[in-house]
Amino acid sequence: MSAPPTVFRLGTSSWSERTWVGPFYPPGTPAGEFLSCYAREFPTVEADNTYYHAPAASLVRGWDAKTPAGFVLAAKFPRAVVHGGEGEKPDPARVLVREHVAGASDRFVATMAELGPKLGPLVLQFPYFNQTAFPSVDAFLERLASFLDGLPVGPRYAVEVRNKGWIAPPLLEVLRARRVALVLVDLLYMPHPADLAARHDLVTADWLYVRLIGDRAGCERASAEAHAGEVAFDRVVVDQSGRLARWADLLIGLAPRVREVYAYVNNHYAGYAPETIRDLARRLGVGDPWTAIRRQDG
Repeated sequence: MSAPPTVFRLGTSSWSERTWVGPFYPPGTPAGEFLSCYAREFPTVEADNTYYHAPAASLVRGWDAKTPAGFVLAAKFPRAVVHGGEGEKPDPARVLVREHVAGASDRFVATMAELGPKLGPLVLQFPYFNQTAFPSVDAFLERLASFLDGLPVGPRYAVEVRNKGWIAPPLLEVLRARRVALVLVDLLYMPHPADLAARHDLVTADWLYVRLIGDRAGCERASAEAHAGEVAFDRVVVDQSGRLARWADLLIGLAPRVREVYAYVNNHYAGYAPETIRDLARRLGVGDPWTAIRRQDG
């Protein structure tokens, strides 16, 4: 029997952008209805706000109530975990040290479990670490491995690092041994994952996690030029067609090795995340992002 086809779960990073009212949300849509409206077109979303504040259980139950069966919500671990505190800069003495962060981490995982079958991957998005935080990748991996081993069983986890030299066999082996996905990230100062894939096997779980972030400052400049000095995210203002073509080739090539691909686009990637993820869906041959999910569900 042949393996089932890979399911592409495609969406955006957040649903709360007010300048989507008009081009994406119907005019007059109140913020409280954004998520339910969003979920009519896209089968998944990444909750960016959980990085800044761990959500209350009542809020997570509200997300569940506003979305249909088959919808999946991914979320970032709070900054208190990946920075070792609430500060802008990481605290080297606390990052990934369970006695300091286990409480916040476990509460977050337990709260997100309120989503039940709609719970998607939970992402540890680490900042760039200088040598004050970790003198070497080995020091980071020692803490990471211990922390991952202590996470609750059940949810799927993904790890994003922003030290480009750390994406190498030692990190990949730590993740692969624990079936944790490496986040494939498109970020200004990081190498394109297509280049990394030419040197390393980036598949560390039976699913992939993709984040298209882009160049925040550059995109905001382009948006301001297109909006007479204002920054708004209601149209594409940066041509990312070349990079999206590389993404499509990469994901189509890796798809036979995984069951699912989660891919999320930020507004800062090209200026208007809904249109960018539609573009990627077309390049992947998915068409309507809900199509593959409905086909899977019969």
